Amino acid sequence: MDHKTLKSVLVIGGGFSGMSAAIELRKRGHAVDLVEADAGWRSYGAGISIGGPTLRAFKTLGILEQYLEIGFAGDGCDLLLPNGQLVGRLATPRVAGPDVPGAGAVMRPALAALLAQATRESGATVRLGVSFTSLQQHADGVDVQFSDGSNGRYDLVIGADGLYSKTREALFPEAPQPRYSGQGVWRAVLPRPAEVDRTLVWVGHKLKLGVNPVSATHMYLFLTEDRVQKEHLPQAEQPAMLRALLAQFPATLVQWMSAQIDDAAQVIYRPLEALLLPRPWYEGRVVLIGDACHATTPHLASGACIGIEDALVLAEELEARATLPAALEAFQARRWERCRMVVENSLRLGEIEITGGDKEEHANIMRDSLIRLAEPI
Repeated sequence: MDHKTLKSVLVIGGGFSGMSAAIELRKRGHAVDLVEADAGWRSYGAGISIGGPTLRAFKTLGILEQYLEIGFAGDGCDLLLPNGQLVGRLATPRVAGPDVPGAGAVMRPALAALLAQATRESGATVRLGVSFTSLQQHADGVDVQFSDGSNGRYDLVIGADGLYSKTREALFPEAPQPRYSGQGVWRAVLPRPAEVDRTLVWVGHKLKLGVNPVSATHMYLFLTEDRVQKEHLPQAEQPAMLRALLAQFPATLVQWMSAQIDDAAQVIYRPLEALLLPRPWYEGRVVLIGDACHATTPHLASGACIGIEDALVLAEELEARATLPAALEAFQARRWERCRMVVENSLRLGEIEITGGDKEEHANIMRDSLIRLAEPI
């Protein structure tokens, strides 16, 4: 079937990848329904780091100017010892153009709200509190039963429903499960002192701490910690636990930050998990994007980036190829190596940190990965 006759596309999942797919497909005239299981369309978490490739993706998506109004963009990253001594400065090339800084960060709920507004303005039909209960594929469409009792037929179904994707489970019941990495990440939102005008990272013996501005008034803190077991820690105890970890960093700024951590700091701890689904990422008229097929740990700050890129590439290939199978195969071919690199290199960086491994290898992986991420998609 000629892809240009696609009259109906269903996006399952209203996260960053799913919303980006809806926006980009609507630009090309496809009719899009988006269903999201969470009736509140909420986005959990504190801040999210934004690299140059992500800003480039925002530019393509058409939301860069709005992002710059709600988030932060800057250049460079300072590397410091636990006592605050500066040991190096990483450049962040301006991948999105000479007038766009090379890095940044934003509050995750703010970015989600921006994308949600753009999704609605695109003309996509959004249904909240709804998921699917069954997918039945036929030569000329996919019959979908929904959790609210309704049903529909679609030319293409896009599974963008995250790490624990029900679409992936329905499509590939033997697929591997998410893998715990042996690390967890702490995040918190704090007032931003004027001196924090770029990303700062303190590298300890076993802990890595960073802060990133997310607005003119606030910054977000992130800290990775080794934990043998996957644990969900009691919320009420998390602020005190984070302050205890920060005690290992005597730097004046870090100790000031520690004193700011209270119940208002939105402290949250999450175990880090990853998944790389072996190819294929599609079957028939159903395709997976984002965390549903390549969830990564945050070591390269690229998880959201590669999911949004999936949406851009899928829309491009649907427009460029003569048939739907050809478009899905071309999408997969363009995305596999880049996404594999991010997932596997991020996991390797975590392994080196856990084992106290070769710091030169760690630096080389970081450098090589960021160079490859700056390449065109």
